[in-house]
Amino acid sequence: MGVLGGMRRNVEVKARLRAREEALRAALRLLGLGPAGPVCPGAGQEPPQVCPGAGPGTGEGQEPPQACPGAGQVLLQTDTFFRVPRGRLKLRRTQDGRGELIFYERPDSAGPKLSRFSITPTADPEGLQAVLSLSLGVLGTVRKERLLLLLGQTRLHLDRVQGLGDFLELEVVLRPGQSEEDGQRRARELLRELGVGEQDLVSGAYLDLLLAQGDNGDTAPCHPPAGHGQQG
Repeated sequence: MGVLGGMRRNVEVKARLRAREEALRAALRLLGLGPAGPVCPGAGQEPPQVCPGAGPGTGEGQEPPQACPGAGQVLLQTDTFFRVPRGRLKLRRTQDGRGELIFYERPDSAGPKLSRFSITPTADPEGLQAVLSLSLGVLGTVRKERLLLLLGQTRLHLDRVQGLGDFLELEVVLRPGQSEEDGQRRARELLRELGVGEQDLVSGAYLDLLLAQGDNGDTAPCHPPAGHGQQG
């Protein structure tokens, strides 16, 4: 089956968020963690707890950790996209100095769609980025703050993307033998439960949205230097 035969699969969908706090309240209700009152900064509400022992990684398409189901995790991510003949290739870096090289292929359509991907970690993201930039060329950079919540086999991301605003992304991590249709059905159910309408769905990657407005993301990094970031 070649390279594609060894790739992993999930069903993904992305949407603009008109009201981030409403989406967060809905997600917490689904997890059984929602407070009785509104969720808003400074209102005395405790944020979702970071899952201790969730392990290393930058959060792309990984199997949900078994410990602390339903816990939340805040991730600061910088994705650098490189020029490749097919699919997308990006290097993801986080504030703790870790990195992952991610290749994926998925349709640029607005609804839930199948994504095939492959990930390899790197202990030297800076060096790898330098080599890939010289050999392939850089398309652009996406910087975001991501709140990750786990809903069974689904990774729910509440993303605040620099230069774009707030988004919701669902990744239904398909089990062995599970069909694409099953994943799409689960994604659509969650979208309804989260109050996300068809009119808010977006196609493509965050980089496409940045490039469409004339921004390739090459501005001053918003992330702290490696080893100085906080998660919580």
